[in-house]
Amino acid sequence: MRGVDGKESGGIRIAPYDPSWPRQAAAAIDALRAAVPGLFVEIEHIGSTAVPGLAAKPVIDLMAAVHDLAHAAPHQATLADLGYRPHDNGMTDRLLYVRAADGVRSHILHVVTLESWPTRNQRLFRDYLRAHPADAIRYARLKQTIVAAGTGPGEYARAKTALVQELTDRARSQLGLPPVPVWEKP
Repeated sequence: MRGVDGKESGGIRIAPYDPSWPRQAAAAIDALRAAVPGLFVEIEHIGSTAVPGLAAKPVIDLMAAVHDLAHAAPHQATLADLGYRPHDNGMTDRLLYVRAADGVRSHILHVVTLESWPTRNQRLFRDYLRAHPADAIRYARLKQTIVAAGTGPGEYARAKTALVQELTDRARSQLGLPPVPVWEKP
C-alpha cells in the first residue's frame, strides 16, 4: 500500500486532508439514521478525518451512542446491509463495526453507551485537535514519520499513543476531567 507521498508503507496509507471526508461522514450518518431510526441517540464524525486540514488514514470513523449496547443487537442485519460488519478487537466498552470494500476499510462505527458519551476520549481528542492547530500539525507529522519508518498496522496505533495520551490529557484537563489511559486494546 502507498503511504505519504505515495511511498510504500507496510500497509498503512496517510493521505493529505480530503475536503470530502466531512461529506462522506454526513452521508454515512444520514444512512445509518435512516436505516435504524431511533437507535442512535447521538452520532458524530470522529478521528483524524474529522479534523480539517489533518492528514489521515482515509477511513471515516463514526461514534454513535445508544442507551444500552444490547439495543444494537436486533439491528445487526440492517447494519450489515449498509456494509457494517461486527469487528472484535478486544474492547469491551463498545461495539465496533467495520465497513470495507475488497478488504480495504472505508468506515469504522464505534457504538458506545450514552452514559459514556460526554467523556469519550476520541471525541475529546478530536475537539482538542480542532481547537489547537499546532498540535494537529504535530500529530500529522508523527503519523507521517511512523508510516515512513515502515511501521506495520499492528504497531501503528501503539506508536502514536504517547502523543495521543499527552494531548488527550490536556483536553480532559481543560474540561476538569481526570486523565485516563487512551490505550484501550487488551
